[in-house]
Amino acid sequence: MKRWIQRTLIGVGVVAVLLGGGVGSYVYALSSAYDDSMSKVYDVPVPKIERSTDPAVLARGKHLAEAVSGCAVRDCHGADLGGGKQLDIGPIGTFTAPNITSAGVGAAYSDGELARIIRHGLKRDGRSVRFMPAHEVNWLPESDIVALVSHIRAMPAVNRPIGRIEIKTLGKVLDRRDQFPIDIARRISHDKVELAPPPSPTAAYGRFIGRLCLGCHGRKLSGGPIPGAPPSMPIPTNITSHETGLKGWTFEDFERLLTQGIRKNGTKVDKMMPTEALGKLDDTEKRALWAHLQSVPPVAFGNR
Repeated sequence: MKRWIQRTLIGVGVVAVLLGGGVGSYVYALSSAYDDSMSKVYDVPVPKIERSTDPAVLARGKHLAEAVSGCAVRDCHGADLGGGKQLDIGPIGTFTAPNITSAGVGAAYSDGELARIIRHGLKRDGRSVRFMPAHEVNWLPESDIVALVSHIRAMPAVNRPIGRIEIKTLGKVLDRRDQFPIDIARRISHDKVELAPPPSPTAAYGRFIGRLCLGCHGRKLSGGPIPGAPPSMPIPTNITSHETGLKGWTFEDFERLLTQGIRKNGTKVDKMMPTEALGKLDDTEKRALWAHLQSVPPVAFGNR
């Protein structure tokens, strides 16, 4: 009996070692693939654009920065574009959006390079940005890209220290498994970027506005825990028309959620939801987003 137990324990130990080695090899392969991808230099030319000082163009750029692209919110580049707050996402990594004013990294970029990073998610050296969701906003027409660049250039210089960026092994693995996008450029079809139709309160236009929701609520928009996120991070809700989501909601209910951060049942959403940006969407954009969410298949909560 004793010998049988010893043999059993030895067998279990061997299996554990083999499994551990298999998992380790898998993690190493994905981590290495991430590193290789982030080292890739993309052959995407820098576009030629001319920034504008026209008040209407600058106003459009301000709206895009504060609402549609969300780059002027606290969890991104900040209201003054001088750098956002540091986000610590447990074993995934630490992220801080940089200062993009003329006193920060914005000074190193030409107008065309700024346009390229928005459209293609590529830094000056042709390599991918990290975590910046260019793939969620690169559908903007060229006139909007010009407006956004013009607004960035018009912002006053900001001098302040910013946090760090550190991608941990789990973050690299989740990126390669398409569960947490960090390597942005590989998610963009650089040869043919799909542009949105002219703004209208339709699901066709709302589909592009809805890209802003994918990072948190998942590709099916049904919410659920973000893979690898620490327990302290809020769990995104279901925003499809499923009974565990927005079934029974009206546009007015949805608008109150966007502008006031209050759900249909009167409870407040977590501050992780960027109501400071969503609340500034104009009426056409809000109605388009609502039309899109009503058009997607209802999916039970948690099926990201």
